[in-house]
Amino acid sequence: MITLHHLEYSQSFRILWLLEELGAPYELKIYDRDPETRLAPAEYKALSPLGTAPVITDDTGLVLAESNAVIDYILDSHPESPLRPAPGDAARVDYLFWFHAGVGSLMPMQFFNGLLTMMKARSPALVRSVIGIATDKVREMLVAPRLKVLFDKLESDLGRNTWLAGDHLTAADISMCYSIASADAQGRLKDRPNCQRWMEQMRGTPSFQRAMEKDGRDTFVFSF
Repeated sequence: MITLHHLEYSQSFRILWLLEELGAPYELKIYDRDPETRLAPAEYKALSPLGTAPVITDDTGLVLAESNAVIDYILDSHPESPLRPAPGDAARVDYLFWFHAGVGSLMPMQFFNGLLTMMKARSPALVRSVIGIATDKVREMLVAPRLKVLFDKLESDLGRNTWLAGDHLTAADISMCYSIASADAQGRLKDRPNCQRWMEQMRGTPSFQRAMEKDGRDTFVFSF
């Protein structure tokens, strides 16, 4: 049986939601972040060389990290699941794009944006204004335009689809949930009604609600 090593306020929530949606048996072990560094504790980092969430293990000696690798591995054991449209399915192209866009494009930009915010906030007072000018310029030139393009496409695609890859929930939605929820927490969805509708759909999904209950927190996203 799979054990999900779930780090609070992290991308491992994706796997918790996936397992609840599948109704698959699993063991859940929850880890708190280090209160000083806000990073994973040493015992979590010891699970995998990456030291990042998510990580799953099982009694065969499996240790697997990386969100989409874990999602694919779990779905391989559930070939009948509609969460992964098959080759030739009309939803396959949208599925592939959004399944990979969250971890491949959105999360790196969102993480970089968070680092810029943290650099400015935590820099010494003597140089904070200079650091702020530099980080704001990087955000203006690189981060903001890239995020706008991605969220414009997200809003457009959700204008023609109920979910990211058609009329029903897929693993693309589960993979993207952290990126979209992070954007919502930062106020990036206020002028994007289709994205807001998607958020409400997510919150209303029974498997999502069960995952939130097991997570035990008001939010699953990390705040810089």
